[in-house]
Amino acid sequence: MRQLRRDAGVSQEDFADACGFARSYMSRIERGTSNLSLDGIERVAAAFGISVGELFEGL
Repeated sequence: MRQLRRDAGVSQEDFADACGFARSYMSRIERGTSNLSLDGIERVAAAFGISVGELFEGL
């Protein structure tokens, strides 16, 4: 997810805001120390403007 966010040219803080997450939570997600719920996955995909399937294709 970090690479997708960087490729989009968005800061971690701005992306966390777009997802409705705290920046510290986004940091833990990107480091792999926290896992997203299905709702969280859907929020991330929506923030990227892609479907959940497309999100997983990019990983």
